[in-house]
Amino acid sequence: MIANDQELETTLSRIAWFQNQVASLRRKEQSVTNYHASASGFLAEVERMQLEVREYFMFHPRELETTAS
Repeated sequence: MIANDQELETTLSRIAWFQNQVASLRRKEQSVTNYHASASGFLAEVERMQLEVREYFMFHPRELETTAS
């Protein structure tokens, strides 16, 4: 789980990087099968990280302070 705002920013940057990779694949890959095979891993990682972001946003910062102690 994301523990602080610095980790949040890192995760958001990683999500953007993975999304850009998928966008690039969509433009360049000619084979539908190869596109799906290549993009699926990136999309799974984006989904996992987005879940972490949602979980982090569910809590107020004060709640996170008490659980970290």
